[in-house]
Amino acid sequence: MRREEVLRDKIIDDPPSEAVLSAAKNLIKYYDQIHGFMAGHLAEAAEILKEGVAESELRFLSFTGNIVSTGLRGLIAKLIRDGHFNVIVSTTGTVDHDIAKSLGPGYFKGKFELDDLMLRDLEIHRLGNILVPLESYGPVVETFVRELMQEVKGRKISPSELLFLSGQKIRDENSILKAAYERKVPIIIPGFYDGSFGTNALIYSRLNKVEIDLSQDQKILEDMVFESSNKKSLALSIGGGISKHHVIWWNQFKGGLDYAIYLTTAPEYDGSLSGAQTREAISWGKLKKRAKHVVVYGDATITLPILASVLY
Repeated sequence: MRREEVLRDKIIDDPPSEAVLSAAKNLIKYYDQIHGFMAGHLAEAAEILKEGVAESELRFLSFTGNIVSTGLRGLIAKLIRDGHFNVIVSTTGTVDHDIAKSLGPGYFKGKFELDDLMLRDLEIHRLGNILVPLESYGPVVETFVRELMQEVKGRKISPSELLFLSGQKIRDENSILKAAYERKVPIIIPGFYDGSFGTNALIYSRLNKVEIDLSQDQKILEDMVFESSNKKSLALSIGGGISKHHVIWWNQFKGGLDYAIYLTTAPEYDGSLSGAQTREAISWGKLKKRAKHVVVYGDATITLPILASVLY
């Protein structure tokens, strides 16, 4: 198969239209009506999200980088730009995909069943059923980071400040980094070096005598949590891993979250953090005893657009 035959359909990142959001809100009403099984959970999540966004001083949005490779990227940028969340906790993959999609040739629709040996020969990376041409990813991110580190030569700087500067440089309206820069919402990446942006930042920081201080981002979270100890907090956690845990970990120092929604596909039975339910977090003090919380099982590319509609 030729490369151009594989890379035929480009993924579009535009956020949902008003018509789509209106239809999704009606769907939630129907889910509440039929109730079973995850439909009822999603309807409950909608009520918790609406109340939590309205009542909370701290509104955390955590997610894993894989969903940024999909067209959900535009919706996430919209949620940030419209002021629904004021703290973002994610992975370096989010930064990589956001920069790559903002500046590169784009990502494409694929299939899970494609021959990976063929894709390797064609210089196409596969992320599930998302196709990422080599020229759309690594070289784009490396060039961007190299130029960025030259601009901050000789400075001491935090990862979140590097991401603010990145958002300032990007012109793509569907960019998460750009939206966060415009709203002055910090993006915290606890596993900063676990990805292309972080690795390149490490390499070029040495060449440009830049000191990257990871502790400054933890100070941001520390100050937020302790300064709002008597105020409510909400977390919408999409996926698991370090981004999910970082949010609930810090919230234990203010007595726990008041509102929590997990969108996940991870099971509970293996004891993983990704699969741990909201009720388990209560035992650790990461959620308050009387917190409003729910777990919605399902692919976030399906559940998030429906859930987010209640904020509009």
